[in-house]
Amino acid sequence: MRFESLAAKYLSMNEDVWQRHANPWSVWTRYTCLPLLIACIWWRDIFGIWFWPVLVALIGWIWINPRCFKKPAQTDSWASQSVLGERILIYQRERVPVHHFKTLDVISALLCVFTAMCVAGLFFHEAISTCCGAIGLILAKTWFLDRMVWIYQEAHRQQGTNQCH
Repeated sequence: MRFESLAAKYLSMNEDVWQRHANPWSVWTRYTCLPLLIACIWWRDIFGIWFWPVLVALIGWIWINPRCFKKPAQTDSWASQSVLGERILIYQRERVPVHHFKTLDVISALLCVFTAMCVAGLFFHEAISTCCGAIGLILAKTWFLDRMVWIYQEAHRQQGTNQCH
């Protein structure tokens, strides 16, 4: 099972949650999750006993975020289409054109490298590794989301072509 499928499963992403997550507010506010999580872990010694409640609150925000916005009236925004493309990748992988998979492999490798860099930086409390890893993660995730838009648009065009015949 791929990471995307595992994440969807453990975040309990049913049809209603996916539709709500397609709200651009959900996508853009989700960008706060990584920096807040990194800040929490970075300042773990300062937080002391409060580290755990703050960490639990952040994990709660990660779970609640896709659920706390209403379904969007339109899905023509970049953010909405990134979510819809991710759904296609997870649940209808056969609809994803083959030319996307090499790029997705590169993005996955970058996400692994930057995650390791960020985690090592947090573990050793080393600012440059933490920041470079975090910036790399945000950029790689943005590249991933942009690829999901491309996948959605291609699948949407293909579906429209199939319905015309």
